[in-house]
Amino acid sequence: MTVRSITPFLWFDTQAGDAANYYVSLFANSRILQTSHYGDFMPDKAGQIMVADLELAGQRLTFMNGGPHYKLDAAFSLSVACEDQAELDRLWEALNHTPSACGWTTDKFGVVWQINYAGLPELMRDQKHTNKVMAAMMTMIKIDIQKLKDAAAA
Repeated sequence: MTVRSITPFLWFDTQAGDAANYYVSLFANSRILQTSHYGDFMPDKAGQIMVADLELAGQRLTFMNGGPHYKLDAAFSLSVACEDQAELDRLWEALNHTPSACGWTTDKFGVVWQINYAGLPELMRDQKHTNKVMAAMMTMIKIDIQKLKDAAAA
């Protein structure tokens, strides 16, 4: 048997549809593929979105409104590789609700994001650069691309 794909599946209490619509509005090449709704078999939820399948920047995800039994946390995050500071700033502003460090934040839906620089692997191409770049990154909440580049060049 061949695996067709692996899709991240995120469990929400009641906000899967709102989250899907919000994220699709933020990322190019994004769309909601389909939604299914609870029927009469769940009378307290009849008509509510049960599952939303979507693509964010070409990455397929599935969201489910499963109730309060499970919570999203930082053990799972969505990592976004931004090409420039303007895009990084835009997404940080849109997704930042509870910032952490090094570009990590939790949004208003409880999803943890890493908003980072796409060129980071290149900046850390050897251990000498890695140490400098990571030292600079450890001082940041939101990523400052120029400071990372300056650290790598120092």
